[in-house]
Amino acid sequence: MSRVHDMGGRFGDGAVVPEPEGEVFHTDWHGRALALTLAAGSLGKWNIDVSRHARECLAPKDYTAFSYYEKWIGGLAALLVDTGVLDRDELAGQTQAQISALAVKKLSADQVAAVLARGGPADRQSDIAQAFQVGDAVVTRRIAENALVSGGHTRLPTYAAGARGTILRYHGTHILPDSNAHGLGEAPEPLYAVVFPASELWQHPEHPKDEVVLDLWQSYLAPV
Repeated sequence: MSRVHDMGGRFGDGAVVPEPEGEVFHTDWHGRALALTLAAGSLGKWNIDVSRHARECLAPKDYTAFSYYEKWIGGLAALLVDTGVLDRDELAGQTQAQISALAVKKLSADQVAAVLARGGPADRQSDIAQAFQVGDAVVTRRIAENALVSGGHTRLPTYAAGARGTILRYHGTHILPDSNAHGLGEAPEPLYAVVFPASELWQHPEHPKDEVVLDLWQSYLAPV
């Protein structure tokens, strides 16, 4: 099954237009959309993988019509309702505003810089042994879907499914998004940077000698 958000390497969507040098947000509300998403994330009701999957679950007609930050706001609205932070009437401004019990978790202005600087490290200890070394030839799963949850979140793009590449770097063990996005635990496993020739990914690449590097989890890969 194709996924509307899995657009990498797809033909027919037009050229990639680089952003103007130094321009971060096109309009003021884009910055506010980012701030709202980060602030709501500090409530601790979901993780980054759940947040990404919420955007992927937007209705196809909305996903294709929305701009980048409209997708962020659409995903955030769904998360706020799905996790019980707000109900639909509150979100629509149709009920009297109440102070939430989650207000104690809000970030004060003097906390923001430190929280953003700290980030959300995803490296974890794991009992799963490293299966590949730098220079090893590997092949990705032929089907790019989440192997744990039907229609679930995954970081293996469709255009790289069944492709042969080479291990470029070992990143250590990291949270598996396929599990973490669905309440199944962090399930950390080895993560690798894998390099693929363009000719392996596309039938008629414009520049066959180009290479694409993807960060891929061990369960996505098999030895050649």
